[in-house]
Amino acid sequence: MNILVIGGSGFIGTRLVSELLEIGHNVRIFDLQKSTNYPEKSVLGDVRSQSDLMHECKGIDVIFNLAAEHRDDVTPISLYYDVNVEGAKNIITAATYHNVSKIVFTSTVAIYGLDKDNPDENCPPDPFNDYGKSKLLAEALFLDWASQDEDRSLIIFRPAVVFGENNRGNVFNLISQIKSRRFIMVGSGQNRKSMGYVGNLALILALQLNNSGVKIYNYCDKPDLTSKEIATVISEKLGAKLPKFFVPIWAGDIAGIFFDFVAKISGRKLPVSRIRIRKFSAETTINTARLVSDGYSGRYTTEEGLSRMIDSDFLN
Repeated sequence: MNILVIGGSGFIGTRLVSELLEIGHNVRIFDLQKSTNYPEKSVLGDVRSQSDLMHECKGIDVIFNLAAEHRDDVTPISLYYDVNVEGAKNIITAATYHNVSKIVFTSTVAIYGLDKDNPDENCPPDPFNDYGKSKLLAEALFLDWASQDEDRSLIIFRPAVVFGENNRGNVFNLISQIKSRRFIMVGSGQNRKSMGYVGNLALILALQLNNSGVKIYNYCDKPDLTSKEIATVISEKLGAKLPKFFVPIWAGDIAGIFFDFVAKISGRKLPVSRIRIRKFSAETTINTARLVSDGYSGRYTTEEGLSRMIDSDFLN
């Protein structure tokens, strides 16, 4: 198959491209930046440019859309909608024009909101931030595209927190804080967190080439660990001790407000923010029964994934 991976130079995209090439497909990467691992397969382009996409979708059988503004501190906020929503519109226009009949879209569990009771794919959405809101709008656009032709296939993935080698997101920041002995538990640490290792997600995404119709899947690696268990796995791997006390959530929230204020007046993007503290201390689990019942599973446990990330990014 001829496959276009939009956002293929990024963290998840790089691993997905590797899986697709291993299977034997012809892959082209469309991204703002040239792929470090696969520069010869990279085409520079922006999902906000319809003309860029029009050119690159010619002759394509399947589009994987991983492009997104997703950080907690994106400014201006309109970028979430310019990239995630308007980008989806441009992809749909190009796919329709070139008769691309299959799209695999990575959305997010952020559409459910925080502290939900293990939501499945039928849970009413309740996004708490602009990232989740913009991804939900993009989902609606892709679902409308799929509904217009019974020969079209759309697979939507809603991943929980994804971590792994070469990622510089929230899990990387957590590991860094524990390694430097600057970590403080906010809340009791008994809140459960759904998360997934990038090597597992890339494999499962690649397997969607054999899937058809319209499907929506939650994704994480089970079983869920508590925040305290995650921190303990990391600390034991690093040989670093965790503090024996924890900070009440209300105090963590106040600290988050302070860090946001410092970031605003200094113009710096700090690794700690109010929203990151809220997310860490919240119960964020999802139901993956549909994914499991359809036969999809990863290669590694969460503990193994964390160990592989620490070996690669912190112990080498």
